[in-house]
Amino acid sequence: MKLTLGPVMVGTPVPFRGEEASAIAKRPVAGPVAVGPLGLAGDEQADKVHHGGVDMAVHHYPHDHYPAWRAELDDHPLLAAAGAFGENISTDGLTEEIVLIGDRFRLGSALVEVSQGRQPCWKIDHKFERKGITARVLQTVRCGWYYRVLEPGTVSEGDYLELVERGHEGWDVERVFRAMFHKGASTQELVGVAQLTALSQEWRGRALELAVLQEGRAHR
Repeated sequence: MKLTLGPVMVGTPVPFRGEEASAIAKRPVAGPVAVGPLGLAGDEQADKVHHGGVDMAVHHYPHDHYPAWRAELDDHPLLAAAGAFGENISTDGLTEEIVLIGDRFRLGSALVEVSQGRQPCWKIDHKFERKGITARVLQTVRCGWYYRVLEPGTVSEGDYLELVERGHEGWDVERVFRAMFHKGASTQELVGVAQLTALSQEWRGRALELAVLQEGRAHR
């Protein structure tokens, strides 16, 4: 699998809601852009507790989802170009039910690995100035995913994103996301999520906590 990258986007924190700041508003940049352990050069996070870090270094959002969002959001102007969901990169032809946790890709000259899905927050609603979009991301699993960077390199718009090694067989981003954020996952399913070595430590820990809670409820 070898896909052509759309715009490469970065953002810096700006006032977003009152005194809060956010870097969700990304802008396309001319390459080559350095890709390091913490992500793209020039890309920052305002809330470093919940965003950024080695397991959330690069955010990929499928451009494949944009037509569905346009239909639901009446051709919202933010959807006229990539970057509406705060993504760093986008492609056509790669979605959550295809991508496995642990899949490794050559991103330009960098080597990256799928580490987790993207859990949406209220900032998406605020950016679009519409309520319910975050809830729809959760419901539809049009979430996108994050990469950790295994080998630094550079990337530019028009470079290739090439799959070089498959990750955890059977554990695609959609399945893991549904197990963790939708009701109905079995204890066995959640334990399976927690055992995925390529999954971020945060999500593995959360899956184990959910499994323990569910097991406790089952024995009440």
